[in-house]
Amino acid sequence: MKVKERYREDPDVTQLIDNAKLLEGLPRNAGKHAGGLVIAPGPITQYTPLYQEPGMSQPVTQFDKDDLEAIGLVKFDFLGLRTLTVIDWTVKNINRKQSAAGLELIDIEQLALGDSKVYSLICTGYTTGLFQLESRGMQELIQRLRPDHFDELIALVALFRPGPLQSGMVDDFISRKHGHEEIRYPHPTLLEILKPTYGVILYQEQVMEIARVLSGYTLGSADLLRRAMGKKKPAEMREQRQSFVDGAAERQVDRENAAYIFDLIEKFAGYGFNKSHSAAYALLSYQTAWLKTHYPSEFMAACMSADMEHTDKLVVLVSETKRMGIRLRAPDINQSGYEFKVEEDGSIRYGLGAIKGIGERAIDSLLHERLADGEFNDLHSLCRRVDQHRINKKVFEGLIMSGSLDCLGSSRATHWAKLPQTIELVDQITEDQSSGQNDMFGLESSAVNGDLSVSVPDWSSRKALENERQALGLYLSGHPIDHVHDQLDVLITGMISETHPTPERRIYLAGLGSALRIFSNKRGETAAFFSLHDGSAYADVSVSSDLFQHVRNIIESSEILLVEGLCSLDDRSGQLRLKAEQIRTLRQIREACLTRVAVLLDIKGNIESQIVGLQAVLDIFRPGPTTVCVEYCNAKGDRAVIDLGSDWTVQVDEEMIEQLIAIFGPGSLRYTYDKSRFKDRLDLMSSWAA
Repeated sequence: MKVKERYREDPDVTQLIDNAKLLEGLPRNAGKHAGGLVIAPGPITQYTPLYQEPGMSQPVTQFDKDDLEAIGLVKFDFLGLRTLTVIDWTVKNINRKQSAAGLELIDIEQLALGDSKVYSLICTGYTTGLFQLESRGMQELIQRLRPDHFDELIALVALFRPGPLQSGMVDDFISRKHGHEEIRYPHPTLLEILKPTYGVILYQEQVMEIARVLSGYTLGSADLLRRAMGKKKPAEMREQRQSFVDGAAERQVDRENAAYIFDLIEKFAGYGFNKSHSAAYALLSYQTAWLKTHYPSEFMAACMSADMEHTDKLVVLVSETKRMGIRLRAPDINQSGYEFKVEEDGSIRYGLGAIKGIGERAIDSLLHERLADGEFNDLHSLCRRVDQHRINKKVFEGLIMSGSLDCLGSSRATHWAKLPQTIELVDQITEDQSSGQNDMFGLESSAVNGDLSVSVPDWSSRKALENERQALGLYLSGHPIDHVHDQLDVLITGMISETHPTPERRIYLAGLGSALRIFSNKRGETAAFFSLHDGSAYADVSVSSDLFQHVRNIIESSEILLVEGLCSLDDRSGQLRLKAEQIRTLRQIREACLTRVAVLLDIKGNIESQIVGLQAVLDIFRPGPTTVCVEYCNAKGDRAVIDLGSDWTVQVDEEMIEQLIAIFGPGSLRYTYDKSRFKDRLDLMSSWAA
């Protein structure tokens, strides 16, 4: 039976559908705008009914925004910005130092808006941390537009939206600014209105002013025109067109030209932006750029403090800080605060609050104890003095892995090994003291006083970095690729930051994969994008569905990746892009293609002990596919190469490399790869994936 028949014949269905019609289009539930505030000329209950749920601290109106406007009330939307916090923290830190030095305090609200150094910084495209200017697309637009005064900064904010970018408005603006296109005005009387935007109708205020000057609109009626154009209601637009043309004709403007101008502003009104809004944003953009230009350390410290809980943003900020040449010091239990702070030499000390797994209460307890009784001397004094209820073993482990306890003398490996015993001894002391027990001489043993002798080898640099990443969410003291440059030199085109994208150029890049984004292509197949970073910069890598099914498991592994593909330049971001044709790990490349390792003897060291050490290492890792040779160069420059032969071929891995570097020193190994083994890429890829 059809629904229409059931509606006619079944009373229950009739009632159900009739009730549904009554409810259709009504709000499903009460909602509240997070930043909306309604203002009335008198008690608000005289204008609108209110609603307040149990537990709500503030009532809300029962009319929605459109109904509130219809009865004459005004709703303001208040926007909370993290940027305001960053500016406030930066200024306070600067003025604290200025005051201590007897210098003039800065007033961020009184900045001159024509500082050429600020615009020079903006035009470099290095806009990380600058309000509204740090996205990749915005950086590319900045480099095209090259704003050099505040009006253009206002325009920049207004132009970076889908409408202007897709309509050609941005291209017209840039071409006219740089003199590549003639600036044209639809009527001489509009020159002063459109001069700041090179004849382009960019702002809603310009639409209103054109209507006022050309057609005699009042400001109120001009605002109605602006809103009508935004809503695009045909009947209302016909009425507005007639009024506009008639008003222009009364002021001796040709009716045909007036109609053309109306069509023009109607076209751009849909893209028009509120200039007052754009100017307010541009002011914050300028203020952040001014702070970054003149007080870079204080500004970057505030940016990182404001985003401590967002590791993805913190990674970008840390990278930018290093690019700016600002030294970023490791967290320190005796020097760091909760936030990032600027040291006397202009370096930035990492904040304890950015260490993963350590809550604010635990850090407050640490800082309170340090302030009350001075710096911590060793691991035992740290464990003994802090509140065990707030700081547990996991917190201590995070402090060790992040490098926060390096100032206490022992290595991270030693602290890690001593931690369980130290906590156990401190717990025992606390328990004995709470029960009133002491040893027979009223003294604590040397062990209880922290004299725990533990002898363990230091962590390798690779392990230390990986532990840093676990504790901080990023690599701080280095990058894993730093330790394999000698292995990659003959394999990659260069560092990402030094690679200039030429369309369809085949390049080889190495780094770590992150930010994997999986999607379905037009054929419904699974493909992906990811970011490749090598400590110098990032590259966007696209992975086809055919390749992705083979390499998915290695992209976000902790292994160094070598990506081969065709490069290009991202049209919006100006960032290097790579269309991957092959992705391998460095381990896979060594296994398949490394044919020889050359070891350079250190002539300043004990040659005999080096040879004994070499033999001991090779004994562990033989047999394998890779041959080994020894290079010797004497003080006169005479060079000899000794091939150790087939009896000493080895299976090379990271552990073997680290052991050899420990004996012969950094830069002592040379690697030879058989690149002919790269030719049949698909077969090689399939065998590795299997």
